Amino acid sequence: MTIDRLRFGVFLAPFHALNENPTLMFERDMELAKLLDRLGYDELWVGEHHSGGFETIAAPEIFIAAAAMVTRHIRLGTGVRSLPYTNPFMLADAMVQLDHMTRGRVMFGVGPGALPSDASMMGIDARESRRMMEEALDAIIPLLEGETVSMKTDWFTLENARLQHASYTGPRMEMAVTAVRSPAGALIAGRHGLGILSLGGHSDAALAAYAKNWAICEETAAAHGRVADRRDFRIAVQMHIAETREQALEDIRFGVEQWGGYARDVLPHGPVPKDVTNVAEFVTGTGRAIVGTPEDAIREIEHMQQGSGGFGVVMFMAHDWADWAATQRSYELFAHYVMPRFQGQIEPRQASYDAAAGKQPEFRDAAAEGVSRAIDKYESGVSKVKKA
Repeated sequence: MTIDRLRFGVFLAPFHALNENPTLMFERDMELAKLLDRLGYDELWVGEHHSGGFETIAAPEIFIAAAAMVTRHIRLGTGVRSLPYTNPFMLADAMVQLDHMTRGRVMFGVGPGALPSDASMMGIDARESRRMMEEALDAIIPLLEGETVSMKTDWFTLENARLQHASYTGPRMEMAVTAVRSPAGALIAGRHGLGILSLGGHSDAALAAYAKNWAICEETAAAHGRVADRRDFRIAVQMHIAETREQALEDIRFGVEQWGGYARDVLPHGPVPKDVTNVAEFVTGTGRAIVGTPEDAIREIEHMQQGSGGFGVVMFMAHDWADWAATQRSYELFAHYVMPRFQGQIEPRQASYDAAAGKQPEFRDAAAEGVSRAIDKYESGVSKVKKA
């Protein structure tokens, strides 16, 4: 299924090298939010991480509140809030406040927590995180929809809990759950009517996994009396584009090896194997990234549509593979030359061009005749004046 109008966004984990000033990194991330808003991107998702040094945003709600003040149109999502780390009542209450403060632009992305090193510092067994996420959602969703919740688990207790504000976006703000390797996210999405955030790249194997997860989501949704909508299916990919492939490859030599070291050494299911010595060659040669021109990006997105069965949103994974100037240029090229191809913006102009070109001889002759008539009329008038 091909969606008529794809939406486009950025997934801001973020990934920043260890040798940078963290204060300036936060400021640059905010500059990215403003840039994306100006360029017409639809969405920005902001991550939550607490260890590892590279993924530097700990509180996506704080970043979103600040970004909402300096942007006008772009929607802003938690990408994602790790549900086992926070009392579900406190989190639901904060998200409703953010829903009001952004006038409905906020989206609530949830997950079990990506880094075991985060969970361990809070005494959380990462093997229990998916169960804890499901329990949190069993409380959060009815709270967001105005219900009173009493619930007791081994890690939180709610007694007649009820939010003091209704959501700005009724019946609740848009929500999505991560689905990368296990079917847990797809099952939860189908059960609760959530969207899916897929973060596994665009290789053929990844696309097949997306298709499988979406089928699980659809089946589960049907079993709970819901209909899953592919417009709520999001796929994030690593991408950097430039005017030429050679320039794109040269650009990413700035920082891709540092990112690869983090992916190899810290991430629990890192996309870079331990024995890889040239990260640039690996990511471009294995379908882990789109590195090339706008035309390359268009072809790969079309391939992704076919291989996955269809989706509603494509997202860049934000990174510092290239320096800031080249990174901005990549986002600009994508907005100018890739996004319109999937949003119905090129065909009407091409049709208008073709129609005008097809009648150009007829229009040219008519225009020439009009000019000739005007000249004749003028000369006739001058002649009459002279005779008088």
